[in-house]
Amino acid sequence: MPRLPPALEPLFPVVKRGHRFATRRVGAISRAISPALGERGVPLHAHPTSAATAAAEPGAVLHEAGPAEHLEREAPLGTPAGLEWWRGVTSYDVPPRFVLELPGGQVIGNYSAHLSARGVLDHETSHYFDVEGPREHPIYLRTRLPEPVTVPGSLVSLATRATGVNYYHYLMDLLPRWGILAEAMPGFRPDYLYANTEPRFGRQLLDLAGLSGIETISPRKHSAVRASRLLVPNITNKACLAPRWTTEWLRRNLPPVSAASGRPTRLYVTRGSAKNSRRVVNEAEVLAVLRPLGFEVVDPGALSVQQQIDTFAAASVVVAPHGAGLTNLVFAPPDVRVLELFNPSYLNPGFWAIASNLGASRYRYLVGSGPAPAAGAPMRAVYGDITVPMDAFRVALEDVLA
Repeated sequence: MPRLPPALEPLFPVVKRGHRFATRRVGAISRAISPALGERGVPLHAHPTSAATAAAEPGAVLHEAGPAEHLEREAPLGTPAGLEWWRGVTSYDVPPRFVLELPGGQVIGNYSAHLSARGVLDHETSHYFDVEGPREHPIYLRTRLPEPVTVPGSLVSLATRATGVNYYHYLMDLLPRWGILAEAMPGFRPDYLYANTEPRFGRQLLDLAGLSGIETISPRKHSAVRASRLLVPNITNKACLAPRWTTEWLRRNLPPVSAASGRPTRLYVTRGSAKNSRRVVNEAEVLAVLRPLGFEVVDPGALSVQQQIDTFAAASVVVAPHGAGLTNLVFAPPDVRVLELFNPSYLNPGFWAIASNLGASRYRYLVGSGPAPAAGAPMRAVYGDITVPMDAFRVALEDVLA
């Protein structure tokens, strides 16, 4: 679901539960009236997997790409030490890569729900945050589907959850879908792409990936596009645990272009000063420790994508509060050292997972002031601000730099 206004961010857990409850309730109504609406009705049925869709839908094909992957990682070190929470993310089964082809298929909305020509939802390629089964998919918040626009030829659907607003999901979810297509169907160039172009970084990333020559349809909340040939690569990063192949593909296909000489090697990534944005409340104190050690402040949002790639490619040490700018660790040297700062009510494994893919990196975490995180995933303050405990920060920094 999209980000709430900053003043309402503390209500995120309640709003998310309400969102799922509303989806089930509204969905019961929208499915009941669906037959009377014809092709504008919401899906009455869903296939749980794309293999099931390919087997059941006329003309559908599953184009195989790379194999499944099992990730087994050591829990990271940090403060407080030995957090039980990390153990739940150290093991991950990455699904095999494939492209689902749906003749006459549709893609719906900015969350990119994929429907067969018969109007059946393919749940596997239509993944959305924290959805437990097809009936919680936000497509069921609609009472009817948008009027579809039909395009001739082939359409490759790349957009997915949050790629209209979030740099991490664009880089780690949307672009790798193109990598899957290139792997499954070498040399294929579609007539259209379904990919977000509203964010400045979106158009830049598509161009850097060599996709500037393909006509792009940008998703809208109330859009529906039907294609003669809809091609949908799957999503292998649903748990935000960075499959190794994703990191490797991005490093190969989005290389730095400028020499590292002259660029800062010790970075502090700022989140700015807006409340409820994961800002570091006592950032001045943190910088008073970092600057004498040669750290320079970087705001990734003020840089072009290529500048972000080049900046992180030169980094030897990165200190940062949790945030999408850290996605650029994908481009860092294999021996980069990272200290990530968290609010105690929101931990996230995404950037530890990326760092662990780099080979010789050293990653540490530091949880900010407040009650210690519980064993269960602490998701109460998704954008909660961070107050850094300075004594613990100095110790953690010394460990990272050692």
